[in-house]
Amino acid sequence: MTLHIPFDNTYAQLAPQFYSKQVPEPVSAPRLLAFNNDLAQLMGITPGDLPEMAEVFGGNRIPEGADPLAQLYAGHQFGNFNPQLGDGRAILLGETIGSDGKRRDIQLKGSGRTPYSRQGDGRAWLGPVLREYVVSEAMHALGIPTTRALAAVETGDPVWREGAKPGAVLTRVAASHLRVGTFQIFAARGDVAALQRLTQYAIDRHYPDAQGPMGLLRAVRDAQARLVAQWMSVGFIHGVMNTDNCAISGETIDYGPCAFMDTYNPSQVFSSIDRMGRYAYDNQPGIIVWNLAQLATALIQQLDDPQAGVEEATEIVHAMPGVIEREWLSRFAAKVGIATPEEGDMALIEDLLERMAAGQADFTNAFRALAGENARDQFLDPAAFDSWAMGWRQRLETEENPEALMRQVNPAFIPRNHRIEEMIAAAVDGDMAPFERLNLVLARPFEDQPEHAELQNPPRPEEVVAATFCGT
Repeated sequence: MTLHIPFDNTYAQLAPQFYSKQVPEPVSAPRLLAFNNDLAQLMGITPGDLPEMAEVFGGNRIPEGADPLAQLYAGHQFGNFNPQLGDGRAILLGETIGSDGKRRDIQLKGSGRTPYSRQGDGRAWLGPVLREYVVSEAMHALGIPTTRALAAVETGDPVWREGAKPGAVLTRVAASHLRVGTFQIFAARGDVAALQRLTQYAIDRHYPDAQGPMGLLRAVRDAQARLVAQWMSVGFIHGVMNTDNCAISGETIDYGPCAFMDTYNPSQVFSSIDRMGRYAYDNQPGIIVWNLAQLATALIQQLDDPQAGVEEATEIVHAMPGVIEREWLSRFAAKVGIATPEEGDMALIEDLLERMAAGQADFTNAFRALAGENARDQFLDPAAFDSWAMGWRQRLETEENPEALMRQVNPAFIPRNHRIEEMIAAAVDGDMAPFERLNLVLARPFEDQPEHAELQNPPRPEEVVAATFCGT
């Protein structure tokens, strides 16, 4: 059987200033490690034999209908504006329209140098590739908008990251790869025509009901507010919320130094490069508002009346904290069994979180245990939970089947950092069984799966992962 990808490309039809046409750099010995058959079927992709798929998803063979390119964008990185970034180690092969009617990008990540690589080698090593594969698919199973993983290929070539590492390529699928930084670069250049073209393209592709630049801004605001509230509801820390890692579609993109919390700590940081805690867990709502303000600044430039645009954009951005709070409250209320939040519920939830932090409770296991009998056992001082639970149980008397609601929204399984590290170490040694097991279990995060119960365990002290790395 021959691999067939039904390409239907639109981004490549934009003007050349949006990208550089670029083919992937070949690798010496591509070997297919993983292929997402369910996603392929949704996208209308017909798999081929293993050698052919390794050649295509390793970057050695350009499939029929592809129009490979590297996208151009800028971005604020830890608050500092870089006027030109772009895909320094990724190639957009093209787009497909799936059986669900949704358009998706297919991108090779780790596919070699591009005009935007600067001093980088354009490659990725096996660890971050498998991390992104597992975590992005886990996020999808949790119901959180995300890029997805279609394939992982080992290249047979070493990548140098403080020593030689096995090289790999990830095939990433996204609603698009348009970022806040995609708009910023043309705004910085004063290229109003390109900004107008990009804005209309984004509206047509993602938010067809939006009216003009401010309609797009409002739609992105609402999508990103929902997304960050969803991240926080599962204890997820993106780790590097730069504007070039903020997708217009409202999907989670660029899983670099990301992590899920074990012990609840609102100030938790994992990224090895986030020394000031800019992207800590509890800073994420404020950062996404800051990112939206950068998008607003870029979009305003194309308006006939910029001053009126400033006023409308300011109103849209200033409303975002309230939108995030409503989304957050809705999700955290469900986590404690409340279907429709009422006055006083915010204080009830915040009280629980304060006690979880003080009691060093595991974020995931503590919330999951609320639907059972042993929630108090998650706290260093069970009495701290008991005193909170009196008011909570009284509040639940007016709710219908709160236990079922809590089990629907509180996962039993997340991709815990120490399990990810174990999986990577095994894969480097040629053992893909832990990778396959994680994908199998994390595809059903809300089921108990007693045969895999040890994957629910927090790390022992010697297993704690204190820092995560982006892999570049």
